[in-house]
Amino acid sequence: MAIIVNLDVMMAKRKMSATELSKKLGITMANLSILKNNKARAVRFSTLNEICKALDCQPGDILEYVEDDEEIEE
Repeated sequence: MAIIVNLDVMMAKRKMSATELSKKLGITMANLSILKNNKARAVRFSTLNEICKALDCQPGDILEYVEDDEEIEE
């Protein structure tokens, strides 16, 4: 996957626990864990909006583009 989710980094910078963030977002701990562990295949803009609001950050603080090994070889 070429998009990396740095949610755990922003949570650490804001000193916010996963439990606290999941309550603010209104999502389950399981779904938050999927996001944190880069297992999500998609993120709704509404969810991204709420994450940015809760962590007082920009989408670029959370999402990072990294080239796949296959793309580098081409």
